[in-house]
Amino acid sequence: MRSVLPPRLLAAVFNLNHPARVLEWHFIKLSLANVVVIGVMLLVFALAIILPFPGAKRRREQRR
Repeated sequence: MRSVLPPRLLAAVFNLNHPARVLEWHFIKLSLANVVVIGVMLLVFALAIILPFPGAKRRREQRR
């Protein structure tokens, strides 16, 4: 699939010509982007455990 935008315009969206921001904690080094991704994954996982399944109330009422 070909891109609609020219490559130069796509390259202007994100400037990658700088060193990554790194968070250090004792012997662990993580980039800020990875910390954000891990945080979002943990949030989604917690929400998946806490929130009820869609239709769970209806199925519970049908069993009665």
